[in-house]
Amino acid sequence: MTTTLKIDFVSDVSCPWCIIGLKSLQQGAAQLGGEVALDLHFQPFELNPQMGPTGQDIGEHLGEKYGLSPQQLTQNQEAIRQRGAALGFTFDMHGRSRIYNTFDAHRLLHWADTQGKQLALKEALFAAYFTEGKDPSDHATLIKVAAAVGLDATDAHAVLASGRYADEVREQERFYQQQGISSVPAIIINEQYLISGGQPPEVFANALRQIAAQEAI
Repeated sequence: MTTTLKIDFVSDVSCPWCIIGLKSLQQGAAQLGGEVALDLHFQPFELNPQMGPTGQDIGEHLGEKYGLSPQQLTQNQEAIRQRGAALGFTFDMHGRSRIYNTFDAHRLLHWADTQGKQLALKEALFAAYFTEGKDPSDHATLIKVAAAVGLDATDAHAVLASGRYADEVREQERFYQQQGISSVPAIIINEQYLISGGQPPEVFANALRQIAAQEAI
């Protein structure tokens, strides 16, 4: 018997630990051999809501925000690259030289959810930024990525050009902030169990198994 668990995955497409957390969650669920199915819903979180339209050099940004030295930044990027590689995801740290505002990406993801393509778009946006070094605030890039996962390019353009879903995204951002979410990824299971950070697949597998058993009582 398969137990379906609702997953509210609060994250940002410019957060490396978010794709690590997503891959780990998916692989953890796969370890359970069909015991658990994931009903995934991606919820918006902006790491840099005040970021300007041209973005900022990532080394400069992380130095200002977290006090990281160039050496520490290099060490952190290598640790992230290795974690990604172990999960089958490629981080090209040389291609990712800038960090950008992601609000429009979240609007597009909200729309993609209405089209049944949110997971595909989320994964493609992670790859576009972290593997290909693309700008996730650029509308042409967002439209191209949307089309690549089977979404209608004309409709994607209309969403981005109109400002549609801005209110819905802001409302969801406020909701999770009010719930105490201040860092991502935050993985909320069945609206009551929270797992934070890019945990290993085994941690997710154990948690999912325990929660599914609890929910079955």
